[in-house]
Amino acid sequence: MSEPRVFLLPDLGEGLTEAELVSWHVSVGDTIAVDQPIAEVETAKSAVEVPSPYAGIVAELHGKPGETLDVGKPLISVTPISVGAAADDAAPAPSPDQPEVEPAETELAEPKPESTEAETYREEEKAGSGNVLIGYGTPGGHGQARRTRARKTAVALAEPEAPSSPTEDELALLRTRVPGKLGAVISPLVRRMAKEHGVDLGALHGSGESGLIMRRDVEAAMRTAAPTAEPEAEPAEAAPGPVVEPVETRSVGDQDRDARTGLSIASRTPVRGVRKAVAANMTRSRSEIPEATVWVDVDATGLLELRQRMKANGAEIPGLLSFIARFVTAGLKKFPELNTRIETAEDGSQEIVGFDGVNLGIAAQTDRGLVVPSVRGAEKMSARELDAEIRRLTDVARQGKATPAELGGGTFTLNNYGVFGVDGSAAIINHPEVGILGVGRIIDKPWVVNGELAVRKVTELTLTFDHRVCDGGTAAGFLRFVADAIENPQSLLADI
Repeated sequence: MSEPRVFLLPDLGEGLTEAELVSWHVSVGDTIAVDQPIAEVETAKSAVEVPSPYAGIVAELHGKPGETLDVGKPLISVTPISVGAAADDAAPAPSPDQPEVEPAETELAEPKPESTEAETYREEEKAGSGNVLIGYGTPGGHGQARRTRARKTAVALAEPEAPSSPTEDELALLRTRVPGKLGAVISPLVRRMAKEHGVDLGALHGSGESGLIMRRDVEAAMRTAAPTAEPEAEPAEAAPGPVVEPVETRSVGDQDRDARTGLSIASRTPVRGVRKAVAANMTRSRSEIPEATVWVDVDATGLLELRQRMKANGAEIPGLLSFIARFVTAGLKKFPELNTRIETAEDGSQEIVGFDGVNLGIAAQTDRGLVVPSVRGAEKMSARELDAEIRRLTDVARQGKATPAELGGGTFTLNNYGVFGVDGSAAIINHPEVGILGVGRIIDKPWVVNGELAVRKVTELTLTFDHRVCDGGTAAGFLRFVADAIENPQSLLADI
């Protein structure tokens, strides 16, 4: 048998140097195919499934769930299966009760019709495959990808008249479809569902071909099982993509006592994944950026009345945040100092780098922590276009499906913390950007209009900026520009 081939954890994009191993989809001794998902890892950007570039038998798993692995370090060792070994394994003729295997696709012939169960399994794979690494692997999660299969070996192509013998993929399929065993589960989605809901796969007999455990089998077991403990919150199964495991909180006993306070320590939660990345970025921002903050109360009544008139006319109404985003991009054109970045050379010299365009970051709170997907080329978009892209980005970010490219590359950030019911916040700049604008809740407040007291819809805008790139006059000018646009929105919304 050949020497094992070692697959190193690949570059996950955007300069990331490490990833946390969330779970393995394979075990030592399993037979895997090219592009088969072998592990789920979580980076500072998103959770992705790592596909194998090799086919063969898993010889070693280099890491345990919960460990942080460095890029370029061994992830998995795979022993290739030789053609002769595959033929020896396939020597006994399959009995009538053995499962029929799927023929492998080749470049020379069209694939034969597949069984209903195989097609059902493929649909489940589509629903369960999430973000895979850019550049290789099987795409999925969008209902457009189809499962690829390895080509037949050169021996099989050279001797078409010989009786059809199982290929490596077919042998792998035979080995995994063992009724009543964990190996009878091929789909990572089904494995995860069973794990999260406490379903014992070893006790299930699958309804699929030759006992293959399908998603419906796990769902049936979930419905019939009597609850033995307080139910956990169900994950969002309707959303395709990788299921992100909750942050592990380790309970400790009373004997673990804090020396400073004298109190018993109730739990210890590792700082890792997105939380670790946020902590590192915020620490760097605070230590490197001399920030300052300005704020202003804004009468948003005119903007709300404009949206009501649009609604009365039957027009499609963008969200309030998309209008403010439109005002922000216009303000950054007028005050480009806030759409820059500070670069420091090795000799300590610094440059202010300006950009020809705006990538507007939108701060979004997710189950994995705070992430900032960016709307690229936001200065070219109308309020309606911004609304559609903001909704798409926040949706994929909350599902854990945002790509590293979508979660990076921002030049300025807009943070709507008003959705949490607060009025203001001295936000921390998203390094290496130089500014962040926060929007508070809109509430009724007494306001003087034309010398008379009135009740108006008022919000608070807060701008935190890097004092190295501009002074207070520029920051105040930008903030006042956005505030004036909110109070008199018609002047900037001719293109919506």
